[in-house]
Amino acid sequence: MVKTKFITILMAIVFAFSGTCVTVNAQQISEQAKKAAKAKVTKEAKKEAKRLKKEGWNVTPGGIPIERQLDRAFGLQYEITDDNLPKYIIGTGMSVAEAYDAAKMQATEIAKQDLAAKTQSELTSEIKSTVANNQLSPDEAASVVEVINASRSLITQSIGRVITITEVYRYKENKNVEVLIRVAYDSENIKKAAKQAIRNDLRKRGNEMHKKLEEYGWN
Repeated sequence: MVKTKFITILMAIVFAFSGTCVTVNAQQISEQAKKAAKAKVTKEAKKEAKRLKKEGWNVTPGGIPIERQLDRAFGLQYEITDDNLPKYIIGTGMSVAEAYDAAKMQATEIAKQDLAAKTQSELTSEIKSTVANNQLSPDEAASVVEVINASRSLITQSIGRVITITEVYRYKENKNVEVLIRVAYDSENIKKAAKQAIRNDLRKRGNEMHKKLEEYGWN
């Protein structure tokens, strides 16, 4: 009986503290949301939002206002790494469909493909530098470049969860809906994932170049 009462009291204390933690977290999130809502929007974001609205772009009911979306988008685009390189790669996708959800899904996929294309371009330049610095043979260099040139689908598949920074829509004259999506992805993470996918592809092909790339720090 005493043991049962002790367990009951202990559980009550645990639930009490759990409730307090939830309340504190909710309050913190609420305060952060209020601060973000009160923050001033840059002139650049206001100007671009005005142009988009003039072209007929809107946000879904309850969605983040265009000005706020653009303010965040510009902020991410301006972020740089310690090496003064862009911290995020931005992908853009636009699609038209009869239903909003279908257009959004297609636009998001196109935006991911745009991310892959930009990553592919950066990796091509990077591998050329690696080739030059390590004096690889023409055949070795060609085999890697060939894989990179055919790697867009591999890179797209390696992309994880993206950050949607802009989501707007407008109706066409035929009543179809057009959706514009912009997504962001940490440049370092996407390149790491892409390089891993390329090395795995080289390994599957029986190409020993994946070992040399790892030796040269291409990871």
